[in-house]
Amino acid sequence: MQTLDIHRPEMPDLQFVLLVTALCTSRLTVLNVPETLRATIFDRCWALIHENPPPRRLEDRVLDLRPWTELTVEAMIETIRAGLAEAGIRILAWDHAASEPTHISTPEVKPLIERLSTLSPQPPKDTAGGDGALSQGCD
Repeated sequence: MQTLDIHRPEMPDLQFVLLVTALCTSRLTVLNVPETLRATIFDRCWALIHENPPPRRLEDRVLDLRPWTELTVEAMIETIRAGLAEAGIRILAWDHAASEPTHISTPEVKPLIERLSTLSPQPPKDTAGGDGALSQGCD
């Protein structure tokens, strides 16, 4: 079981928004957020960056945050926290094993991936034979 404290996620803000909205649009059956609240959180975040209504098809419910601003991300964080707090949810909990990507990244997505890697760079690999412990950000 993986968990995430919504008030102390210990990850960059953009990563938090992307993770929570991905959880909300996932088909996970083991997630302590009801389907109606998942849809509400996504729809409210969508409304912060779009003028048109959110898509209904699950496959189309993806936020494109490439043109994001700090103010937009902060608004999404507050939207997410407020929605979860109203439902009495402080800790997100889900069960899903890590899996390989199902799609190859498109050229349009590569700038976002590069931007994310600068915000949250991978830790250097320990080649000196250290203890081998890995940090799990959400566990």
